[in-house]
Amino acid sequence: MAVELNRMLREDVEHVWRLPPVTGAVSAVRQHAGVVLAHWGVSPETADEALLVVSELLTNALVHALPPAELRLSWFHGGGLGTLRVEVTDGGPIPAAGPACTEVDPDEHGRGETIVHALATRHGMHAHPGGVTRWAELVSL
Repeated sequence: MAVELNRMLREDVEHVWRLPPVTGAVSAVRQHAGVVLAHWGVSPETADEALLVVSELLTNALVHALPPAELRLSWFHGGGLGTLRVEVTDGGPIPAAGPACTEVDPDEHGRGETIVHALATRHGMHAHPGGVTRWAELVSL
């Protein structure tokens, strides 16, 4: 009986996108993710924060990792609380091809991880054969 009640009070949904390595892909996936979050009933504040996390993790995957990149959004809702999990899996780091680029403007790059850490309730990274998954969870009331 407890298992049946738990299933009735909890709604879990998931959506997955593959990110093509082309200009504008992050923006297109972010817009689609916004539609999905609204459909799931995620609060506007949590959705805004989640879309920023999505942008940062996807951009990191495109700039610093091998394709393919994949975004997975999971919404666990029950008992008045919701947890949104954002996962981006990529093909792992791009092998170093020469000297490091020293012309990167620190005002334009390098803050993504800090932003994700500030917005997420929990976050982490998991290396596995064939790639790396970076994830963040945001809790919504």
